[in-house]
Amino acid sequence: MTLAPTAPAPPAPAVDPTRPGLAALARTTPGRLTTLLALLVVLGLAFGAAMVVGVQQRGGRLDEVRSHSGPLTVQAQQLYRSLSDADATAASAFLAGGVESASAARRYQQDIAEAGKALATASNSAGANARVVQQLTSQLPVYTGLVETARVYNRLGIPLGAAYLREASGLMRDKLLPAAKSLYQAETARLADDRSAAAGFPWVAIPVGLLLLAGLVVGQVYLSRRTKRVFNRGLLVGCAAAVVALLWLTVSWGALASHLGSARDHGSAQVEAYAQIRLTALQARADESLTLVARGNGASFERDFRQRMTDLVGSDGKGGLIGAARSGADDAQRRQLDAVRKDVTDWQAAHAKVRSLDDGGQYPQAVKVAIGSGPGSAADAFGSLDRHAAGAIEAANARFTDQASAAASSQTGAAIGLGVLAALCVVGTAIGLQRRVAEYR
Repeated sequence: MTLAPTAPAPPAPAVDPTRPGLAALARTTPGRLTTLLALLVVLGLAFGAAMVVGVQQRGGRLDEVRSHSGPLTVQAQQLYRSLSDADATAASAFLAGGVESASAARRYQQDIAEAGKALATASNSAGANARVVQQLTSQLPVYTGLVETARVYNRLGIPLGAAYLREASGLMRDKLLPAAKSLYQAETARLADDRSAAAGFPWVAIPVGLLLLAGLVVGQVYLSRRTKRVFNRGLLVGCAAAVVALLWLTVSWGALASHLGSARDHGSAQVEAYAQIRLTALQARADESLTLVARGNGASFERDFRQRMTDLVGSDGKGGLIGAARSGADDAQRRQLDAVRKDVTDWQAAHAKVRSLDDGGQYPQAVKVAIGSGPGSAADAFGSLDRHAAGAIEAANARFTDQASAAASSQTGAAIGLGVLAALCVVGTAIGLQRRVAEYR
């Protein structure tokens, strides 16, 4: 048996001894320069992308603060205030007996209209708060119906009207106000999240930029030693562009964080503090009126009134909500809070007179001191407090708006400018190193 001859193996490809492998090439000066070039270009592109994307993201959250979460927080606070004021006004108007004054009727109707407007705004952006908004929307007409029934009976001189008013106030306190407070707290939390995100430190861009700058410096030193040239113009341009970009990014972020911090400390935080003061005063006003409406059966309302006074100024008259707000206020805001504290003191004195008259069997005189418009009346002191608190809220809201606008202005042109600087850094680095690589060919 004869075996077939096997085919000869193909010859191995010839190896050019003059061409080094990739590993060997990477150890040469051109190879090192090419590797450095690729690394710096990648870092430059990453730096530019991180800066531009970061600025755009912070700008988006800042827009949320200015046009969405900020205004919605104001609307939620307005809803809470309008409901509280409607309850206090309805109770005070009821004390007048018969037909309430035109001013009281207008104020009540305005409160209900403003509450409805705030609810409409909230319903358009309810999101996770849809259930709360739906509860408020469904319960508000029930409340107004009870109040209208109480007013009809009151005009007819039928005592049953007081029962309907107490039921309306119970609905307001047990369901409407807690729901409004929940909505306000949710919007406040959303505003805080947006503000925090907008002022967030650029954790990606700055470390990448520092790494890029370090690489540019190392490359400059390496070229200086290998080529005996002090500076490489391309790397010098890249270094300058990276330094300017880092400074711009840091300064613009610092300005943004500073303005948003001021917007929080002297704007939204003070709005929240003043709003709580005003709401507590409104609820105290309702308690005061309902104590008289109850005609000797209002001990629980009187206890609530005293507790709300303690909430406002503390047991010593210097603490409470007003003292807490004052600790974080500036000089102008402290003066406003001092005026509010004086109003509380005047109100307490007037209320003591109301209770003395009522407990002494002089009910008509007690009602007159409670709802009269003259100096020394409870209504006059409460009205002054409400005006001072409203002015303080308006001023703090204006401060928030101004600081948020200033924060937005600090970012004007940042995305474009930083992108141009990053591109200049990459191009300058590429040209500078490519010329050195070309010298070895």
